[in-house]
Amino acid sequence: MIDRLNKAYTWILLLPAFLPLLVIDAVVYPAVTPKTLALRVLGIAALALFTYMAALGRPFYTERLKYWGAWVPAALLAVAYVASIFGLDFYRSFWSTLERGDGLLTLTIIVEYFYLILISADRAFIKRLISIASWVGIAVAAIAILQWFQEVRNINVPFIPEPNGRIGGTLGNAAYLAGYLGVVFFVTLIHVRDLVGHWRTLVWIGAGLELFAIFLTATRGTLLALFVVGVCVLVYQAFFAEAKAARHSYQRWLVALVIVAALFVGFRETLSQVPIEPVRRLASISLSDTTVSSRLFLWQNLTVEAYERPWFGYGSEQIAPLFDKVYDPTQIVEQWFDRSHNSFLDYFLQYGIFGFAFYLLLIGLFVRQSLRLARAPDKESAYVGKMLVLLIAVYALQDLFVFDTAWVLWLIVALFALILAYRDTSMPRPLVRTTTLAIPAALVALAIVALTYPVVVTPLRANMLLAQGYRLQVIDVTAANALLTKGFALNTYADIDYGYRAYDMYTGPQRERLTGQAKVDAYEYALAVLTEDSKRYPYDVRVATYLGHVIDTAPREVAVDDAFLTAVLERAIALSPKRAQAWYLLANISLRKADAFATLTQKEPHYRKAIQILETYANLVPVPVPRYTLATLYLAMGDKAGAKKWADEALPLYTEPDVSAAGPAVKYYLAIGDWRNAVRFLADMVEHDPSDVDVLYDLAKVTYLAGDPAAALRIVEKLRVENPAILGTDPNFMAAITAYEQSKK
Repeated sequence: MIDRLNKAYTWILLLPAFLPLLVIDAVVYPAVTPKTLALRVLGIAALALFTYMAALGRPFYTERLKYWGAWVPAALLAVAYVASIFGLDFYRSFWSTLERGDGLLTLTIIVEYFYLILISADRAFIKRLISIASWVGIAVAAIAILQWFQEVRNINVPFIPEPNGRIGGTLGNAAYLAGYLGVVFFVTLIHVRDLVGHWRTLVWIGAGLELFAIFLTATRGTLLALFVVGVCVLVYQAFFAEAKAARHSYQRWLVALVIVAALFVGFRETLSQVPIEPVRRLASISLSDTTVSSRLFLWQNLTVEAYERPWFGYGSEQIAPLFDKVYDPTQIVEQWFDRSHNSFLDYFLQYGIFGFAFYLLLIGLFVRQSLRLARAPDKESAYVGKMLVLLIAVYALQDLFVFDTAWVLWLIVALFALILAYRDTSMPRPLVRTTTLAIPAALVALAIVALTYPVVVTPLRANMLLAQGYRLQVIDVTAANALLTKGFALNTYADIDYGYRAYDMYTGPQRERLTGQAKVDAYEYALAVLTEDSKRYPYDVRVATYLGHVIDTAPREVAVDDAFLTAVLERAIALSPKRAQAWYLLANISLRKADAFATLTQKEPHYRKAIQILETYANLVPVPVPRYTLATLYLAMGDKAGAKKWADEALPLYTEPDVSAAGPAVKYYLAIGDWRNAVRFLADMVEHDPSDVDVLYDLAKVTYLAGDPAAALRIVEKLRVENPAILGTDPNFMAAITAYEQSKK
């Protein structure tokens, strides 16, 4: 029995290395949630088995715990708990979300694994873990390449996830995939040294697949990290390699690399237009690039927020509220962020200066111990040490641009434990000298196993019910609501994901495709869930904004509580002052009231109130949308001077196509007969949605009025082929354009 328990315990310590391959389609977030839930259940099982086996007298390498650096992960975890207890919301910090799966619970499991591996690993375990991690990395890379292949060839490869944007493989996200492969690539290089013959050749090919998969992800942070580390290796070998011939070879490679880099920089403008995504993204790096400017905005503003609470931070998983606070639509395109895209800043924000320091110390100790191993007299240890130095260098460099994931952090701390165990010569010793603790330990182990239900089983049920209800959202609203209500009633941390999904469902397919009581039922479910979430997470502006939008789009049969809606939107504005949606929804309350009246005299007080709201936002944020909206409102009240003032302010702010601004701009310019400007904005709307034939036909008519009948005729000729029925909706225009057409024959 002891032997079987030992084998089971060893495999439970190894199984997290397989997690990057785990994908389950039956849940929401199929690439992330299964991995984090599996890590948690494995952590519970490992702790239960350790407790029981320790009581039975199984020996462990406890001497390794005497090294002071071994306590850094525990110190980091302790700081994380303290920061979260005094942070914004300990519940959210502990559990995280279905989508993310991080938080204190996952960090606790990862640190637990560090200590269990540290006191349990022998040489056989070390080699096995390296081997498993290597083969899993190769398999993940191969799946990602097949995913890319099916996208390029437009075919369906069985059992391969369909690509969603950039290649994410089994990790579901390009940055996740690149970050993982950037680390495991060096594990593969360690593993290849232990092999001979065809197996060695196969693993070398696997390492090449990992690099190619990283390239396909087009993740610039990992690509730059590998490039910088590669250059450093070439420079070092070019001057310090033992053999003269080797130095000359490395020097030639270095010169070639410099030439390639110079050509890349010289032709960067051309390369930024090529259809190869990784090349295009690398070539487009500049301070003006949207992604780069967004990151700079994040780092600058979130660093300021970090210094507001420098000692203990805001708690785990509490970056989103800080981003909402500093959000500025003139500086950043993305609407929502829950990470800063810099792991070091993430640690500082969440856990303060102490958490940041312990994270740096963990990386520093990894480097220090790897360098010691690299200086070992035996070649095998020296090689392993050098690869680990390169591994941690890539990990640290890429973390300047991306964020950590549970499976990568687990691998890092597991490798740190292996480094400490690698050259340890101590003998394992039992923790207890008597077997009288076997029965109490078994009871404790069973109690630990019982944690699986609240920690894993219940969240998994909630996730699966959410997935089932989401699939039925239009097919059978009653059944969908029943499933979703059941899942929400489980009272898990999935509640906020239920709110987000309820919003997506109601404001998307349900609102567009449902009618009658089914639409009312969908609305009432979304309203109920988001209302509960707004009470549970009053600091979450996303919940407040979503709730406001749902109420604003209520079916006609439902009476809207304007006082409640106003309170919700005012809270959203207070949490994120420059976010536009809540301001527009607040103005819509007055505009709906105005629509209920027939005369301008009756409408005007409500128009004035909406104008006051929109002017406040317009003065806060220099963007064209509220200004064009104000222009149309002033024009509706007959105030042409006021309308012109706001339109004149808006026009120079419209520097790139934006359909949300183009809509009110077209209304204004059509109303005043400014056909040329109307053409400009209608053209942007057509470019945004070429399938909208109504807008395309409007563009033809306004183009004609703007004095370009030839261009108008080209649009008409296109509509004659694609949608001839729409041409009969305006006989006067067709008579005019037909006359022009005849005159040119």
